[in-house]
Amino acid sequence: MATDRTPQTNGLNPEALRAVMDEILTDSKTKLGEEQIALLDRYREALWQKNEQLNLTRHTTLEKFVSRDLVDSLELAKLLKPKERILDVGTGGGVPGLILAICRPDLRVSVCESTQKKARAVQSIVEELQLPVQVFACRAEEVLQLKTFDTLVARAVAAMSKILFWVQPHWDAFDRLLLIKGPRWVEERGEARHRGLLKQLELRKVATYPTLGNDFESVILNVRQASSANQQ
Repeated sequence: MATDRTPQTNGLNPEALRAVMDEILTDSKTKLGEEQIALLDRYREALWQKNEQLNLTRHTTLEKFVSRDLVDSLELAKLLKPKERILDVGTGGGVPGLILAICRPDLRVSVCESTQKKARAVQSIVEELQLPVQVFACRAEEVLQLKTFDTLVARAVAAMSKILFWVQPHWDAFDRLLLIKGPRWVEERGEARHRGLLKQLELRKVATYPTLGNDFESVILNVRQASSANQQ
């Protein structure tokens, strides 16, 4: 019996990916070149191959790869300025970090993953695709003690309160945090407020878009220190 980690569509190629993208991303303002399409397909293939041994992704159909992984990453890319220094927190199999590096080569992308097997898999993909991405095999807190970034991004890592707790001592190492969330984001915001984790922070919803195949919308939340937000 096939598992959630078993790809349901094999023998794909850039033309197949382009066809599904054209169907799903008809309203997207982001235009990708043929080399980027081919590189995205190579990433998808490498990710699915490694997913047979590791739990890297549950999105193992071409439609889900495009409508969830790619759409989330492209919506995020719209909010990033040229040459921003990005850290993908808890990248898992490389989403959104590696997709951002492919679709927005102007960005300076780093990713971190504390599960060593997953980090090694992502490093292998980075080397195979020759992406200019630095992979940290550790928690985000450890990375933030060593380097600074413009923006932290996170998707499907943990509840908002947990992420805010992790980064709370390290706001001097980055400017803002962008969180991709589903319909429970309001509940998560309430929990974070109850725990006092949003004090001296400003949280704004900066993007809303449909999640294809589901009856809910995804959002992107921008979190920054209140004093920093007031200076914008």
